[in-house]
Amino acid sequence: MEIGKLDEVELRNLWKHEQYDFSEWLSETENIEILNDVLGLTLTDISKEVYAGTYRCDLVGVDESTGIKIIVENQLEASNHDHLGKIITYASGLDAQVVVWIVKQAKEEHKSAIEWLNNNTNSNINFFLIELHAYKIGNSLPAPYFEVVEKPNDFIKNSKTNSNQGQLTKSQSERLEFWSKFNEILIDKGKPFNVRKATADHWYDVAIGSSSSHIAIELINKEGYIRIGLYMINDKAFFDKLYENKEKIEGDLGIELEWLRECSGNVSRIKYNLRGLNYDDHSNYDELINRTIEIANKMQKIFKSLLNTN
Repeated sequence: MEIGKLDEVELRNLWKHEQYDFSEWLSETENIEILNDVLGLTLTDISKEVYAGTYRCDLVGVDESTGIKIIVENQLEASNHDHLGKIITYASGLDAQVVVWIVKQAKEEHKSAIEWLNNNTNSNINFFLIELHAYKIGNSLPAPYFEVVEKPNDFIKNSKTNSNQGQLTKSQSERLEFWSKFNEILIDKGKPFNVRKATADHWYDVAIGSSSSHIAIELINKEGYIRIGLYMINDKAFFDKLYENKEKIEGDLGIELEWLRECSGNVSRIKYNLRGLNYDDHSNYDELINRTIEIANKMQKIFKSLLNTN
């Protein structure tokens, strides 16, 4: 068996200019997905060269499931104090909750600075320091690789924000346990959609490529079911478009859905209730989670394809 050698490629040979070449490349959907996998988020509504005072941030987007604002600053060279100051300025001026600093090489002093910011700011602001590399094997095409150097320390942030909240309730503990198990199975299945951090919340969101619509998976233990469906805000036109394809959608899914154009205020929903949830009996969790992932994955593919058609 012949084994190739992994060779690192000089970044400037791939992208001559940070703004006109790399930022342009990264803003494309198929490329931002590479960064999404690293961050565990789903950036959408990407804008380039957004002003924050007299400075311009390379990329600004939102996470389509949570709506939080994310800024990305690119630097195809070693990290420096100038860009460290810029990302703080951008975070303040653009009211961002996630700051991503991409560099060719992260210097020790800047690793320490990002670690300090993550440990000493509240849970509303999170900093990522990422090194960008590119590799090829023999004559293969170069492949980019994002290496996370520093990222938010969830334990420290949660301990600060929740220190006065006491222990989790039984329902919160059960939800955290369910989502942890959910993520394990989702990863074992090859991550058909992005893995979200397990929390004590009753919901888990799955992106479809729109900032106004997403798939929501919700634990309704009191009534004994998992609710899986599309959650739309101010998007009646998309709901109507889907309703025109109601029979085909339900046929492709193999289930009958509940269609609510006027759910509450400006919200529309298309949902299905999967029975069998019981916090006091986990014996069917594997079966329940596998079925939930199957339905959510089918919904994501169907709704995403219809979202992108005229």
